[in-house]
Amino acid sequence: MDVTDATFQTEVIERSQREPVVVDFWADWCGPCKMLTPVLEEQTSEQGVTLAKIDVDAKPVISSQDGISGIPAVKEFRNGPGVAGFGGQQPPAS
Repeated sequence: MDVTDATFQTEVIERSQREPVVVDFWADWCGPCKMLTPVLEEQTSEQGVTLAKIDVDAKPVISSQDGISGIPAVKEFRNGPGVAGFGGQQPPAS
């Protein structure tokens, strides 16, 4: 799901009180983001985890509040704040 400034609190923070939410911070011009997003969509779907997508160019406030300084960046939210994550291009899982 695409998240906006108006829906971030409900769709990510409040939802993370009930279930983990993985947030994909991306931009349309980011090649590695375009390669990572389908993998995240597949993996979260297989695990039954909610995936939220935030375009850092369209939602810079949310991105900066979460400390995102480079993309792609992925954070897991659990019981409110982001608890784990990674940034940059990642090697394939073995």
